[in-house]
Amino acid sequence: MPAGLEPGREGRGADGAAPAVLVTLPNLITLARLCAVPATVWLILQHRLDLAFLLFVGAGLSDAVDGWLARVRNARSALGALLDPVADKALLVSVYVTLAAIGVLPDWLAILVVFRDLLIVGGVLVLWVLGQPPAIRPLILSKVNTALQIGLAALALLLAGFGLSADGLLTLLIWAVALSTLASGAIYVVATLRRPRATPDAS
Repeated sequence: MPAGLEPGREGRGADGAAPAVLVTLPNLITLARLCAVPATVWLILQHRLDLAFLLFVGAGLSDAVDGWLARVRNARSALGALLDPVADKALLVSVYVTLAAIGVLPDWLAILVVFRDLLIVGGVLVLWVLGQPPAIRPLILSKVNTALQIGLAALALLLAGFGLSADGLLTLLIWAVALSTLASGAIYVVATLRRPRATPDAS
């Protein structure tokens, strides 16, 4: 899940462009994962974090399955390349905001996670408007940050949903997510500011 913008999984067609197929099995699985977002939010607000945990894990498994199917069945598409990171990020951000709303995770952490994603997306949109679309290359730190965010969300749902206790591990993950979120966001900003300006069209 930031990191969530890699185009690599859905891939390209033989001519270098992503196929225009819309209805594929991987895309249907991705749509189902996107539909799981409001269900997960509702379960958390109803304090059914046990069910929310199971749904969250199921969504994570579906993410792996649709990527595998896209490669094995050669069912890659431009729609899938767009929907997949949107579904992942929508689920992750929604879980953080909702868990913060019910007091399971710190509200400042949810704000930090959301702000980092808004900063990156906003920067990309601004560059597009200025006619300088960025080449989106996922950073290793961004991937680590996404993995930590997923791990923290799953752990928080597991502990709160099933009445378990692991305060030390939870606190450690909270600070790991906070630091990696700050660091990855700062690196994206610096990389964007240092990117060479596009050469004006002489025509």
